[in-house]
Amino acid sequence: MSQDLPTTSYALLGLLTFGDDLTGYELKQRADRTLRFYWVSPAMSQVYTELERLTAHGLVSARAAGPNQRSSKYSITAKGRRTLTAWLEDAPPEFPVLKHPVALRLLIGHLVDPEHSKALLREHLAALTARRAELEQVRESLHGRDAPGEAFRYPSLVADWGLEYLDGERTIIEKLLLRLDEE
Repeated sequence: MSQDLPTTSYALLGLLTFGDDLTGYELKQRADRTLRFYWVSPAMSQVYTELERLTAHGLVSARAAGPNQRSSKYSITAKGRRTLTAWLEDAPPEFPVLKHPVALRLLIGHLVDPEHSKALLREHLAALTARRAELEQVRESLHGRDAPGEAFRYPSLVADWGLEYLDGERTIIEKLLLRLDEE
């Protein structure tokens, strides 16, 4: 297993395992549609940086996207699949760190009027509703391709996890609003 690969490299390798070759732009689009719900979706420049790194390590291969096109299509190599599998099997996942901008603002909410903090939480509830609707669309797109043994089985499990996570976040925010209303 390559020790010098960041987690984003493994995430991008994983996105290349669904059977299609992708340009950097298409890989970025796939990351935006999937990773953004549970991991940081990399910037376009980071996608290309990681693709260069993965190509240099022999973990992906690049071929011209077409006879008159300058862009390349990338696919995971056998070595890339082995490296990704070894990472999945052997590298312990780090414990997640809550990096939450709303929680950070609430932490120092004593500096503003309580109504400001309540408004912040209500805005977050609206954002949660919108994000959940987006993730529900993703989940719906996986129906019929998510049976055991199918390629989108595990992405569907992650989508279900994300929906439950967002529901839990909603419950937490609603309880915090009730507590603030008691003051």
